Amino acid sequence: MNDPILERGPNDPKKNEINPLLKLALELGPLLVFFFANARGESLIETWPALGSLGGPLFLATGLFMVATAISLSVSWLLIRSLPIMPLVSGVVVFVFGALTLWLQDEVFIKMKPTIVNTLFGVVLLGGLFFGRSLLGYVFDSAFRLDAEGWRKLTLRWGLFFFFLALANEVVWRNFSTDFWVAFKVWGIMPITLAFTFSQMPLIMRHALEDKPAE
Repeated sequence: MNDPILERGPNDPKKNEINPLLKLALELGPLLVFFFANARGESLIETWPALGSLGGPLFLATGLFMVATAISLSVSWLLIRSLPIMPLVSGVVVFVFGALTLWLQDEVFIKMKPTIVNTLFGVVLLGGLFFGRSLLGYVFDSAFRLDAEGWRKLTLRWGLFFFFLALANEVVWRNFSTDFWVAFKVWGIMPITLAFTFSQMPLIMRHALEDKPAE
């Protein structure tokens, strides 16, 4: 039987896994491409003038961000024959808002992308709880196993955290320069997210399930 297009649910024994470090590289890679292309956009355009047809550095970075995102999703598909749900949702928003950014030559669309993605994730996680489902297991089940109460609490906290990230993005892009926003998107959001993740370790340890010994 063929694997489904989307990744299998948490704790599914048939679910294929990617090495955690490779998974992190696939998720961070497009962001690093975006940062580098924006920072070095003018020199890249001087070296390859054809890239100037996309517009200034931010528009070039947007185009390369879309390409890098497509490559990341393609590599995931080649490795496990399925697409991770949250990177896929983020990728769809990247393609839609990136295309609008390039077509209309308006940087507002790509700046609003993190707001839309994080709000969407927050709504999905908290909405899942409303219907009695802890959807965060799709993201973290390969890292650890929790009981139902642990997944519920962790999903609630992450849902609220995604709303915080959406608000932070709105504050930064509306009040600071484009270069500051790009730097915050790459070098600010990630440390904040890592700090929040580590802060949840006491909850994770309290609700962790022990692996059953092999018979």
